[in-house]
Amino acid sequence: MVLKKIGNLWKKNNNPNLSGLVPDFDELTEIKKYVPYLKDFKFNGASNRAGDFKSSFKGRGMEFEEVRSYTFGDDVRDIDWRVTARKNQPYTKLYAEEKDRVVYVWLDVSADMRFGTKKELKSVTAAKVAALLGWFALSNKDRFGLMVYDGNKTHVFEPKRDYNHLLTILKKIEKIAKETLFVKNESQEKLKSLQLAIKRIGKKAIVFLIGGFDVSDDEKLKHEISALCSVNDVCLINIYDALEYIAPPKGQYLAEYKQKQQLITNYGTTYEQEYETYFIQKRKNVKDFCAKFNCRYREIRSDLSIFEQIRPI
Repeated sequence: MVLKKIGNLWKKNNNPNLSGLVPDFDELTEIKKYVPYLKDFKFNGASNRAGDFKSSFKGRGMEFEEVRSYTFGDDVRDIDWRVTARKNQPYTKLYAEEKDRVVYVWLDVSADMRFGTKKELKSVTAAKVAALLGWFALSNKDRFGLMVYDGNKTHVFEPKRDYNHLLTILKKIEKIAKETLFVKNESQEKLKSLQLAIKRIGKKAIVFLIGGFDVSDDEKLKHEISALCSVNDVCLINIYDALEYIAPPKGQYLAEYKQKQQLITNYGTTYEQEYETYFIQKRKNVKDFCAKFNCRYREIRSDLSIFEQIRPI
């Protein structure tokens, strides 16, 4: 939806300064200095606490390490029966923890995300969050992969543990954002992009879905996200604008959605309360959906500091 203040319409000009309109490569690179703020993060492991990234490693690992005496709580499937028979008491096998993790980010920079009223577009905020997670994954020696959905196609970067690979990804994010800044696209392509994500990501990855999500009446969208959650450790990061939190100042506005226009008059506290309640409920629907499918949830407002919002609570 495009909201325009009567008598003060935004006009496109030839100003080459795209600050706040597209993610800048230098900003996406410099954002790595904030990685120490996330030092308490641990990507993987299931958690039913919304917004909590911290948990233990998944699985027992595959590499045999040693045999020791069985203690209460050990998995009986790991008992070494040969040593147990020889020693006449139970012994269990130990395996090295599985630390070669794959971190995937699905990033939405489509027309739905190219909206903003303060500081920067939601797509820019989303890109910064993706870059921060990429740098953090690299600092943890995890393999980092990215899927960028621009509204018409999905750009796929296979997971690698490589500094230059991450720089290539960040440059591509900036390029895609510039090329699609004024391009219209169809929202139903998002479902195809998520379906592709399910096929390409596979299983047992740590997956971050970054975009603006509305699951109120979209059963197909919910189906694709829940399918991804069923085989991966997923965190949904919902990006929203200040206008989706607080009603605009009193006055007349022209709302445009799918080439249909409507004049909206904002007067009185009743309108403001209904407006704010509507958007609060939308975000609550997403949060409740995530809780149902054990998908971790985090909200990021595009006009506030990312680092204060994303670091562990």
